[in-house]
Amino acid sequence: MPVKYFPALFVFLWATGFIGAGFAMPYAEPFWFMTARFFIAAIILAVWALATGARWPDRRGLVNAAIVGCLIHGIYLSGVFWAVRHGLPAGMTALVSGLQPLITTLIAALFLREVVLPRQWLGLLIGFCGVALVVAPKFSLSSGGINPATLSAALAAVLAISIGTVWQKRFAVKIDLKTGTTVQYIAAGILTGLLSLGFETQTVIWSGELLFAMVWLVLVLSIGAILLLLILIGQGEVSKVASFFYLVPGTAAIMAYLLFGETLTLVQIAGMVLTTFGVALATLQRTGQKKKPAV
Repeated sequence: MPVKYFPALFVFLWATGFIGAGFAMPYAEPFWFMTARFFIAAIILAVWALATGARWPDRRGLVNAAIVGCLIHGIYLSGVFWAVRHGLPAGMTALVSGLQPLITTLIAALFLREVVLPRQWLGLLIGFCGVALVVAPKFSLSSGGINPATLSAALAAVLAISIGTVWQKRFAVKIDLKTGTTVQYIAAGILTGLLSLGFETQTVIWSGELLFAMVWLVLVLSIGAILLLLILIGQGEVSKVASFFYLVPGTAAIMAYLLFGETLTLVQIAGMVLTTFGVALATLQRTGQKKKPAV
């Protein structure tokens, strides 16, 4: 598949994660589920790496891959799942997550010295407004799940993936994708495993829905979508890659409409159009700038 289609494929695959999470959460606690998911993905990737003779990272590479894994997978995914599990409404979760491209771009500008044009900042702000419109029907301040604990978990998750994205670009982009991601998942699995032992009962209700969610999230998200994300980070500016996350809520809303018959309002459609415009503005190539060749 041509590299130019990678962003669209990433957005589509990442959006399916919200569907998979909906299937899994009634049957397993979030930290336990994440631990199982991460270690299964690590085993699959390790076998793939060994079969292809992929190069394993040196000691410094191992440390950097482990840090990225704990941030992007361990803290981000677990924080979002934990917040939703403890009552944070989907709309509020999506709105807090919508801060991620802005935070990532700010960190990239400060620590990677990426040049962010006023047009790109405007595109990011427009994209955030579009996300707000998309999640508006599910937004509520009356839920008892909105409290300092759930909001802190969601915000910590957003900060973690923002820092993890920049860390990957700065320190881990040259590590082989298969072996590096294997290390990421092992580190993330250890982190969530400790959290599960400390704060959960490890109660699991085995069901077809849980097994389907596990298979889907491991193969499609933990392997397919994450590898695409790491490729995009390696090939482009972090600020541009982060803006693609704005397209996820709208894509997920369309999926929910097609699969589960959820309402898709004119306000949401307007939000999708606004978000798409914002992302286009943020990722538009500067005049005279040459594209980097695909690696």
